[in-house]
Amino acid sequence: MKTAIATVSIAGDLREKLAAIAAAGFDGVEIFENDFLAYDGSPRDVGQMVRDYGLEISLFQPFRDFEGMPEPQRSKVFDRAERKFDLMGELGADLVLICSNVSPASLGGIDRAARDFHDLGERAAKRCIRVGYEALAWGRHVNDHRDAWEIVRRADHANVGIILDSFHTLARKIDPESIRSIPGDKIFFVQLADAPQIDMDLLYWSRHFRNMPGEGDLDVYGFMRAVAATGYEGTLSLEIFNDQFRGGSPKFISVDGHRSLVYLMDRVRRAEPDIRLTSPEMPDRIAVSGVEFVEFAADEEEARELGTLLHTLGFERARRHVSKDVDLWRQGEINIVINTEREGFAHASHVVHGMNVCDIGLRVENAEATVERAKAMDAEPFDQPVGPGELEIPAIRGLGGGLIHFIDEQSDLAKLWDIEFQPVTDKSTDRETSAGVGLTRIDHVAQTMNYEEMLTSLLFYTSIFETEKTPMVDVVDPAGLVRSQVIENADGSLRITLNGAENRRTLAGHFIAERFGSAVQHLAFETSDIFATAEALAANGFQPLEISGNYYDDLEARFDLDSAFIEQLRQAHALYDRDEQGEYFQLYSPGFGEGFFFEIVERRGGYRGYGAPNAQFRIAAQKRHMRPKGMPKY
Repeated sequence: MKTAIATVSIAGDLREKLAAIAAAGFDGVEIFENDFLAYDGSPRDVGQMVRDYGLEISLFQPFRDFEGMPEPQRSKVFDRAERKFDLMGELGADLVLICSNVSPASLGGIDRAARDFHDLGERAAKRCIRVGYEALAWGRHVNDHRDAWEIVRRADHANVGIILDSFHTLARKIDPESIRSIPGDKIFFVQLADAPQIDMDLLYWSRHFRNMPGEGDLDVYGFMRAVAATGYEGTLSLEIFNDQFRGGSPKFISVDGHRSLVYLMDRVRRAEPDIRLTSPEMPDRIAVSGVEFVEFAADEEEARELGTLLHTLGFERARRHVSKDVDLWRQGEINIVINTEREGFAHASHVVHGMNVCDIGLRVENAEATVERAKAMDAEPFDQPVGPGELEIPAIRGLGGGLIHFIDEQSDLAKLWDIEFQPVTDKSTDRETSAGVGLTRIDHVAQTMNYEEMLTSLLFYTSIFETEKTPMVDVVDPAGLVRSQVIENADGSLRITLNGAENRRTLAGHFIAERFGSAVQHLAFETSDIFATAEALAANGFQPLEISGNYYDDLEARFDLDSAFIEQLRQAHALYDRDEQGEYFQLYSPGFGEGFFFEIVERRGGYRGYGAPNAQFRIAAQKRHMRPKGMPKY
């Protein structure tokens, strides 16, 4: 399988784009004409530069408004095509994309268009050039790949074929199964793009909202299955027009793009085993059975403050590392690690970000296979020296600068807490042993990031782990909107909420700015009885986040709840939501540091959401506890 990406898909000048594309592992590149025209170099120089980066020019595009023109325009477009062929010869490109005509002067008729393409094929053959015809979704006469194929079929020329683009097919809701009848050798090129489902003008949608396969809502998987079934064995290329990508890092966007193609073809290969397109063999997406641990990097003072908070939440300092300044706090199935060691990754993370969640451990069936899957998806493996008696725990670098470690039951990894940690027997430095409050497991991990990083995170998690994405929702902050989307598995043992901030005035944006980058902003713990937990928390000295009384007055009217029940919520400082499947309860700690906090939740029935309608009231309460603007931290 050869992969390529159009230069229009990423930011930078042409050289910057090529460097990023090559580094990400692509085989080729679509040279978008405007990128070429803006570059200060001859066609031969550009062609050589592409080859110097180890790439090939997979396609040169676009050639517009060709077929069906009346005279004298028809003669002029053929002259224009000849000049384009001259240019391609200097570049070293042998395939050009011609998109269906949008000119008001163009004439309809499949036979007329077919004759034009046959004549163009004759001229192209003399230059050893191939011509690919693509149906634009907004083409004047041809806007359907089925019509484009009929034109190519009637043109009946070896140098004329069809180019398929998933966006143009799927945006018009054309059944991709119709592609299966096209001979694979007449498909000259395949372009892929996804997009969120938005009801808007097709041209505007295409120019501004395309994204990588797997990041949007279109059935790119079904489209690609149909293409693969034709026997196509050529290049798969990304053509992404997206405002966000144009302002993003070419390096990271290119890596995302390559990951999306590898992930897509892994799925297609499993569904269409007889295809000619080859893709790397790799483990299946990894099933996760839960969060084994969450690790904080902290200094001694922060560790004491965090330990005090955990104590009031019912956690017990249960174990200490045999050789490092690392403590394990426990309650139910929840393992919280606090690392104050002055060497290693956690220390480096603390130097850059201050106190932060630097590492998450996930329970998987096979840790080594998980790393192999992640590497195949362009994730970076992580290792660091281990001390005597310590385990080598398979890990990768996550997004936002943190780590993800993997714990399985097939090896000594299952005995991690017994091998590397010893029970704390002397609790003289602790307060009296904390009473548990009924927290059982981690319900979800909430990662906050800049909005433009969300698609990267979504693709990263869904391509490696056996998870699905939920629809995006808007979280209302008094200072602006925060976009939120969840990655979760079927049984809810892994839930990661992705919260994208668009400005630093929001609570999420402030957190990112203070932490110098994306990070876990809160952990949500599960309880089976929110009111019993609230009572136990109060007995432990826990001070919950106080919610405005107006919230409860509105809640009574909005849900028609019993006044005694409302009073119970009010006393517990708990928030409430419900849907057709069940009910949801939330209570929060005040902010810790510059915006980190804990959440406690109870799910009743089949509630699958995350209390998004309550977010604005929770955020307003949290902002009342923040350090006033302009006040020094210390």
